[in-house]
Parts: sequence; C-alpha cells; structure tokens
Amino acid sequence: MRLRLFLSFALITIITLVVLAVVIQNNTQTTITSFAKSGGFLGADRIVNQLAAYYQENGSWDDVSSQLTLGSGQNFNGQKSENSQGQGMGMGQGRGGYRSGYMLMGGQGMLGEFTLADADGVVLVTENTSLPENLPNDILENALPIKVDGHIAGFLVTENNILDLTDVISNNLSLALNESLLITVLISGGIALALAVVLAQFLIRPVSRLTSAADQVSRGDLSQRVPESGGAELEKLASTFNRMAESLEESHQVRKAMTADIAHELRNPLSVQKANLEAIQDGVYPLTLETLQPIIQQNILLNKLVEDLRTLALADTNSLALERTHVDFISFVQKICENVQPQFDAGELQLRFEHPAECPKIFLDPGRINQVVYNLLQNSLRHTPPDGMVELSLKCSENHAILEIRDTGDGIPEELLPMIFERFFRADQSRARDKGGTGLGLTIARRLVEAHQGSLTAANHPEGGAVFTLTLPFGAYA
Repeated sequence: MRLRLFLSFALITIITLVVLAVVIQNNTQTTITSFAKSGGFLGADRIVNQLAAYYQENGSWDDVSSQLTLGSGQNFNGQKSENSQGQGMGMGQGRGGYRSGYMLMGGQGMLGEFTLADADGVVLVTENTSLPENLPNDILENALPIKVDGHIAGFLVTENNILDLTDVISNNLSLALNESLLITVLISGGIALALAVVLAQFLIRPVSRLTSAADQVSRGDLSQRVPESGGAELEKLASTFNRMAESLEESHQVRKAMTADIAHELRNPLSVQKANLEAIQDGVYPLTLETLQPIIQQNILLNKLVEDLRTLALADTNSLALERTHVDFISFVQKICENVQPQFDAGELQLRFEHPAECPKIFLDPGRINQVVYNLLQNSLRHTPPDGMVELSLKCSENHAILEIRDTGDGIPEELLPMIFERFFRADQSRARDKGGTGLGLTIARRLVEAHQGSLTAANHPEGGAVFTLTLPFGAYA
C-alpha cells in the first residue's frame, strides 16, 4: 500500500508538471505571436497605434502621406515636413532618438521599406515601387493589421517578414524556456517526490498500526488498542476499531465467566446426585423414597437451569416464540398475588397491590409475563425481612402500563446496581442455595420484557428497599 500511495503521488506530480510545461509553452507561443503581429519585434507597434489614432480622428486615410516622415524629415512627396520638430506621426518617436521622424537603423532599419494599405489591400503609401497597387492575400497575411474599434482599417507592410522573425525569436526563447522548465521540473519534481515519500509514510503509519492491531486481535489478543490520530477519517476508523476490540474483549470475558458459572451451577447438583447415588450403591443409605428425594430435587434444579439457559439463548437470538393475547393486566397481576400470598404469609410479610380502576388491555404472552412478575416477587420475598412489606403499584399512562414492585429490605448496594441483570449475578457471592437461585432469573426477566418491546429496571427507593419497574407498551400492541 505504501508503494501504491507513493506511485500515486508521483503520478500526480508528473502529470501536474507536464501540464504546467505545456500550458507555459502554449501561452508563451501565443504571447510571442500576438506581440509579433502587433509589430513589437520590429518596433512598429507605436507606428501602428498612431496610424490607428489618425484614422479614428479623420475617419479615413486622406492626406495620410503628408503626415508620414522619413528619417531625413521629408515626407513621401519629397517635401520638408512641417512636423520636422518631432510633431510628425509615428516615425518621430522611434528608435535612435531622432525626434522629427522614425530613425531607420542602417538606412532601412528593422522595418526596412514599408507600405501602408487600406482595409481592401489598396496601397496608399509605399517606399517599395515593386509592389502592385492591390496587395495579394499572402502579403496581407504577413502585414501588421491596423485596427480601429475592433475593425481592420488598414495594413502596414514591412520589408522584413514578421513570421520569419517571430520563428527565430520564438525558437530561441523556447530553447531558453525549455532549459528553465527542465531545471524547474527536476528540482520541483525531486522535492515533490521526496515529500511524497514523507507523506506516504505519514499517512500509512496509522493504517499500519491498525493492520498490526487487527492481526493481533485475530490471533486472540483482544487487549489491542490503537491511537486515535491521523485525521478525521482515520481517527473515526481507529475509534471504531477500539470500540470493536473493547466489545470483543468484554464479550470474551463474559463468555469465560458464563462458562465458569454454568460449570459451577451444573457441578453442584451433579455432585449431590453422585454422592447420594454412591451412598445408596455402597449400602450407606437404604434405597427408599426418602433417600431418593435429594436426588430428585437436584434433578429438578438441573432441569430448571437447562430450561433457563435455553430460554436465555432463544431471547438473545430473537428466536423466542411469544403467544400473545389481549390481557386485562389488573386482573392478571391480582391473580399472581393471590398465588404467592401463602408464601408471604409464611414469611410474615405483607403483600399489597395498588392499581387504578381500569387499565387498557395489553397484548402480551401471559405465560412469559407471569414468569417475569413471579420472579420479581420471589426476589422481593427473599430479600425482605419478617414484618416487612412488598408493594405493587400499577399506573396506566396513554401508551404504557407501569408496574413498580417495591420491598422494604436493605436494597441493592450501589456498586452492584449496574450488574443486577447480568447472567449468573447474585449479591451473595458464596452462591448459597438459601440465598438465591441460579442467578439467571433477572436476566431472563429483562429479556422477556424486551421481547415485548418493554423495559425492566432496578433502583433503590429513597425511603429504603429496592424497587423494580416493569414497563409494557400498549397501543401498537393493544
């Protein structure tokens, strides 16, 4: 990739320099031709301008011959010009410093003999008696056009060929220009290529770090992170990679912990079953219904754990089948309370349910939501001391039914609140059986509620105890 990036920079640099050279060459050639066509190389540009001014002022070429002076101060009629003190047209401000007329270098100068013709090529003034009265097109093409208001008013024909002189100067100038361009291209190209190497290295460095980190992640090292630098897009890419790596690392840790938790949960009932069966096999315990009871209980626990894991797996993959029906939620919760009332009476706990007079029916799976509410009540039952109270409060808004289940226990330690719905989490880290179940109940409860497009949260009540809030929507589901 570094080589491709460098070659891209190099190609852009070469194309830019070539285009620059071509543009400079074309512009130079155009400028030279334009300057030549105006008579600049022959020193006739000022004469052309003055002739154009004469035509514009007089509206014609009448009497133009009396206004043109030679180097001797005479006009074309052989008479002394009245403008011999420098007032003559065109020639009087020429080269050589001669004020009364154009100073012809070497007798004829660069202009040599010249001819003035009108727009149709008809000769008006000439020093060259060999020319025809009507100039042909091939002569007019090499003549200097005299333009007035954007239109050609006449032509100034010089003895020296403009295009020949232009070619000589153009070739010499092009040679010098090409030499300068070559030096410029070599220097600027070298600098550009050096910068391309540096920039390619600078731009590729974040990508190289990202590639290396991704390779390490693919090998199992999920702790890899990359600096978030190198420009907006690369920073965004690095940030995305870091979040991905962090998520993978967290998932890996959760998977390891879950595997260990599952092994722990399975090992205990299996160990109890094995110990009891071996005791019966060795004759330590007699084979009676009483000695088989612990084995049956552990088997029931194993089946519950397997079923919980299956339910959780289905919920995680959105494969959990829900058998929804329209349910009167007030009657639904009242019935659950009636079913668990004996357990609360045995634990010397009060169970109270407050609700409005009526609430819209909710489209839900009665079995699954019964599992959720029952699990929350069992959780409150375990964590509420004798003479305590568990209160259910139902509120029905325009779009949701909100059921709060509050107990008067010790509440949830603040540092454990974020983990309360995690798999196999139990506040009692010893995992004593009399302190709780498998640690999957709250996790499954939240997944079941989320499958109903609802939510389940936990918090500590300001007056003490824990409060679980179950929110179920009706509307689109009612």
